Amino acid sequence: MTTTIVHLVRHGEVHNPGKILYGRLPGYRLTERGQAMARLVADHLAEADIALVRSSPLLRAQQTAAPIAAVHTLPVSHDQRLTEALNHFEGHRMGHGQARLTDPRNWRWFANPFRPSWGEPYVEQVRRVTAAVHEARAEAEGREAVLVLHQLPIWVTRRSAERRPLWHDPRRRQCSLCSVTSLRFVGPHLAGIPYAEPAATLLAGTVDATGGRLT
Repeated sequence: MTTTIVHLVRHGEVHNPGKILYGRLPGYRLTERGQAMARLVADHLAEADIALVRSSPLLRAQQTAAPIAAVHTLPVSHDQRLTEALNHFEGHRMGHGQARLTDPRNWRWFANPFRPSWGEPYVEQVRRVTAAVHEARAEAEGREAVLVLHQLPIWVTRRSAERRPLWHDPRRRQCSLCSVTSLRFVGPHLAGIPYAEPAATLLAGTVDATGGRLT
């Protein structure tokens, strides 16, 4: 049977001076360092036999996908199923103002961390990303595909593939900026999930947009 690899690439560092949970808000672009991260992941995948490059419709993912596609002279297509997880606190700074955990009006949003109650259910994220993965696998059969998306959808999809509970501590996600989580299939069957951090040299001093909270 043929081997096909679908690489799940997280986007690079985002310009976010207000340090808000930007989620699906439009217009959030890569910083200069984020652009450098994207070039590093493009170099990392330069020798791979890439058949397609697809990204979330959000700007930061499109900008990360662009140098990867350019190396292989491919277009970047967009897939809504790869978008960021929906979050009730989108647009707010976590721990401040309307997003405070200490505000009793917010308690209902924190009631069930297993679902989670503050945003799109983990199972729904897994469902949509897994569907996009298998579509890309079929299109790139015998070769490799790149999907550029976001930390939480990547992480819960990986946990599902590894048959682990979807609920987790956000501070312990192995999914750094511009990391590559590779789903290796033999035929239609998942055979391994190697992980790489091509932008590791640029990660020191970066701030995770989620602040280790919720998404």
